[in-house]
Amino acid sequence: MNFTSTRSATVEPKVKPTVETDVLTQIDPQTLEDSHVYVHCYFKNEMDEMLIRVWRSTYLIDRSSGVRSELIHAENISYAPQWTVIPGKITFSFLLIFTALPKDCTVFDLLEDIPQAGGFFVSGIKRNALDVYHVDIP
Repeated sequence: MNFTSTRSATVEPKVKPTVETDVLTQIDPQTLEDSHVYVHCYFKNEMDEMLIRVWRSTYLIDRSSGVRSELIHAENISYAPQWTVIPGKITFSFLLIFTALPKDCTVFDLLEDIPQAGGFFVSGIKRNALDVYHVDIP
């Protein structure tokens, strides 16, 4: 499909916007640093049918400082004690959203810290500029 315009196009030069100094001083510094980390998880179900869930005690752990980023939201998966049914022989995906990692973090781990067997652990995730990751859950 093609669109044609009879108006002549003018290109405006890109100009960096300015912000008054008094406006900047009124902004809460924590608001400026508020960010989230998005972890897209993939679980390959090789069985017929399976139940999975995520515990709220799931964290991102900065390798150098040990600082833990907390899970603040899970999408497409139930929180314990509820279960999500996974049909057999598929790769199931879900999204975990965490609080920000420390600014100087370069490598972190994903840990589901639970009081029973079966928690997952993904080691050595390299930090990227977008803070969006795709990991396979063992």
